[in-house]
Amino acid sequence: MNIMSLSGNREQYIAVVALIVSMLIWSVSGIAIKHALIVLPPFTMIVFRFVPSVLLMLVIGLICRKSALFGLQKLRWQDVPLFLIAGFCQPFLYYLLETFTYDALNSPTIAETLLSTSPLLSPVFAAVLLRERVTKFNIIGILVSTFGVFVLTLAGSTNYAIGSYWGVLLAFAAVSAAVVDSIMMRKVPAHYSSLSFIFYAQCVSLLFFIPIWFIKEGPAVFDNGQWTMDNGQLVTALCCVGYLTVFASVIAFILFCFALRKIGVTQANAFNNIRPVFTALFMLLFFGEHLPVAKWIGIGLIIFGLFVCQKKEKIADY
Repeated sequence: MNIMSLSGNREQYIAVVALIVSMLIWSVSGIAIKHALIVLPPFTMIVFRFVPSVLLMLVIGLICRKSALFGLQKLRWQDVPLFLIAGFCQPFLYYLLETFTYDALNSPTIAETLLSTSPLLSPVFAAVLLRERVTKFNIIGILVSTFGVFVLTLAGSTNYAIGSYWGVLLAFAAVSAAVVDSIMMRKVPAHYSSLSFIFYAQCVSLLFFIPIWFIKEGPAVFDNGQWTMDNGQLVTALCCVGYLTVFASVIAFILFCFALRKIGVTQANAFNNIRPVFTALFMLLFFGEHLPVAKWIGIGLIIFGLFVCQKKEKIADY
């Protein structure tokens, strides 16, 4: 094996570690969002989350200006459309569609399962929009891993009623928005650092979020009566928002962007399937939630599928 091959393998391993860390962070973020929403209205929580994250990235980017990962590069006018599409798709559009999906479907389990199907759509988008090569190992690994997600999330569930079929369409629209955002990560010129991409995309999202927040919830936030609640609940909610700001909105997004640019849209998005695994293990370790055999089988299928998805096809030399 030559030096270039060794270097390439090392970069792939680093990318995989970055993806695992980002998925671990995001797997906990759902719990943090749930606790934050006990106190904060949805758009208030989102604005409280993303305004500090943008300011934090601005400070980091200016301090680490020369860093290839954390530097903040000046935005070029010809690249503005890419960032507009990225910021509109995620967080803005994805978060809205995700909320309506949970509202339209009877079962949160069904909703969670449908919203975790981005690996299935990624090869199609990547092949059509990026001309990214999709191998048989990618396809087989994604199918096995996604089947594992269905086993993990649906095993033991007693409510399989769909509810409004609009919810199914909304779920796939949300997933499509997330995949398009990952396509934009790949299409944005390489001279932009991962932090720069996330910073500008979140700035665009705030342009959409803040007006809606101000119209729907803004005046009530400044009403003193809004905050007459148990101090413990408020502290917990603000700690959860702090976690979402620093870890979920900054660190995890930067790591995911870095890894996606290294290994491609199809392979990077396949790791979204591991998020339910981390959530299930987290609930087992910290909340004592029982995991039946079927769920362990689902976890095994997800991990096996991810290994298959990352396998390289051998190209014969002639």
